[in-house]
Amino acid sequence: MHFRRWSLPLTVALAAALAPVGAQSLSNPSYVNGIAIPGNAQDLAGSASSFNRLGFFSDLYYDRHRNEWWGVSDRGPGGGVISYDTRMQRFTIDINGTTGAISNFQVQQTVLFKSQGVPLNGLAPSPTNTLGNSFDPEGIVVVPQTGNFLVSDEYGPSVLEFDRSGNLVRRFTVPENLVPKVGATTDYASVPPTLTSGREPNRGFEGLAISPDGKFAYAMLQNGTVTDGWTAASRGKYTRVVKYDVATGEPVAQFAYELESSAQGRGISAIVALGNDKFLVLERNNRGIGTGATLASPDKNIFQIDLSSASDVTGINLPTTGSLPSGYSAAAKSGKLIDLDANTLAALGNKAPEKMEGFAVGPMLADGSFMLLMGTDNDYSVTQNGAGTQFDVYFRFSDTDPYASSIQCPIGSVSGCFFTSNSNGVSDLTGYALLPGILQSYKANINGYVPTVVPEPSTVVLMTIGLGLLGGVVVRRRTARG
Repeated sequence: MHFRRWSLPLTVALAAALAPVGAQSLSNPSYVNGIAIPGNAQDLAGSASSFNRLGFFSDLYYDRHRNEWWGVSDRGPGGGVISYDTRMQRFTIDINGTTGAISNFQVQQTVLFKSQGVPLNGLAPSPTNTLGNSFDPEGIVVVPQTGNFLVSDEYGPSVLEFDRSGNLVRRFTVPENLVPKVGATTDYASVPPTLTSGREPNRGFEGLAISPDGKFAYAMLQNGTVTDGWTAASRGKYTRVVKYDVATGEPVAQFAYELESSAQGRGISAIVALGNDKFLVLERNNRGIGTGATLASPDKNIFQIDLSSASDVTGINLPTTGSLPSGYSAAAKSGKLIDLDANTLAALGNKAPEKMEGFAVGPMLADGSFMLLMGTDNDYSVTQNGAGTQFDVYFRFSDTDPYASSIQCPIGSVSGCFFTSNSNGVSDLTGYALLPGILQSYKANINGYVPTVVPEPSTVVLMTIGLGLLGGVVVRRRTARG
């Protein structure tokens, strides 16, 4: 069977909705397949934006209530120095209802983020003591009850709520110990050691999850705060998960998460809720094919964590090494569940991409397992030199080190290009391409997973009656909503 977007027997869908809540756990994960999306693919912003290259997947979310896939890209090309209207994308993929294999990625809608009609922009904050309209979106979820979007931001670090048209509804409260400061002064631009407390630059809220009942959101720092063990040589051993009350937008707790290593720029990129206390976490280093990364020792994995016995660490600093202070417990963490680097694509010369950042639990498959989707951030295949000039980066993926032999060209031009390794001009891009975006499909069993808000009793009765009338064999097809 091969279905557009998602189609399942109604009996399976109903069974999922009515399944009792158990001890949520992921088991028997397996790689299915992957697809590469050309690096020059465009979104649908049109004349509303001057740069419409698809930014791909800083995060992914499957909204099972509306049968929609959403992806968010970050602050745009140029690392915060190029004006870029931030946005999210609704897309479709074909999913084989039996195997979970994916194909045929298509953007269906591009939504710009706006505040009072003004686009939120990827430019870094200026002046440095206020955020203004600066926005670096990294995580996305949908509130099941309203359909509104919650999006996490690295600059703040912030969580913002948007309506279905991308209009800002409200900002959640940022915990005081996460606000970046130099002494007592808020400062969004300085870096350690000048920056003395709060989130590290470009290491803010990287991951965002929402509980199945929609009551709580969980925002996760890529790495710990400046006072959580940062040194000039390495970052600390722990990072933080901030639990928010969605109704009030207020933080209610912070939990410590222990990273596998603080070396090689390791941090987290995504968090996905399996239940109110159980989560999947994508943790990675910055090795692999990218616009400046080394290929050596890529290491990107999925772990499961349990917050039910974790301590609230809002009031303490986390240590650089060793255990938490006496009386405090970090999130319980499983061994590695999925090695994302183990499955590579011929489109990248069978080499791992640098930035595996988006992760989501997708629809249930015919056998009761779930499809999982991982997506990469390709940085728009853009880099910059020390003077801040931006260049498109073209790769030949069959090379031993594609970045070492890559070609840089002025953005949008194929003249004035040169090899990355030297300044010799080149005129032939045959065999070269911009860095594509990658989607990889996995499937796994998830014990006790309730993938939607459990229906009210009256709804259950109506669904049961409808099921009897339909004979239990109806296959639904749902179309994308605008």
